[in-house]
Amino acid sequence: MSHRLPVPPRPRAPWLLLPCILLVGVSGWREAPGQVPTPDEGATSVTLFSFDQPDEAEWFVVNDGVMGGRSAGFVSVDEGTLRFTGTLVTRGGGFTSVRARRVIDLTGAAGLELRVRGDGREFEVEVDDGLRSNWGSVSRRAPFVAPAEWTLVRVPFSALRNTVFGRAVDASPIDLTRIQGVGLYIADGRDGPFSLEVDFIRTYGASVE
Repeated sequence: MSHRLPVPPRPRAPWLLLPCILLVGVSGWREAPGQVPTPDEGATSVTLFSFDQPDEAEWFVVNDGVMGGRSAGFVSVDEGTLRFTGTLVTRGGGFTSVRARRVIDLTGAAGLELRVRGDGREFEVEVDDGLRSNWGSVSRRAPFVAPAEWTLVRVPFSALRNTVFGRAVDASPIDLTRIQGVGLYIADGRDGPFSLEVDFIRTYGASVE
């Protein structure tokens, strides 16, 4: 009486496994909104927000009502674009903002690149690394102008100003290994309605400065 030994399965060709690897990578990105992979060494551009997925990030408004102001901001994400609109009232706090969480190590990046369109007013981008002082959280922001036509603007990290409740403070340089979020502000000292559209927010490297 003979016994047949089980035949081991034939190994799959490596190229057959590639689609599975790629699918796992994509699903990992989408299943963790608010977090993005650390840039590979030598990478010059990483997209933080593309606004093409409804669950990409939760943007929320912070008005100057926290300081007794009467400004009002509104945010929506539709058809691949973030829209930040509202009315600025300078009497009181004099600002309104939208913010979103994004946990990422941006070591090696030189700054942020945004494709924007607006009403010609000056806005600010904030990069949050969680730094706190004795007086409160340190805001690291830099200005940019949003013209009527779609425009690519670059904000180097070296241009970020350190403030607490709008007052300039001395602070250590931004820690790019501990980025926790990004914000968009308007505080240009002009009363009235405003409008800003953002197509994407991504990093750029020193080689393109």
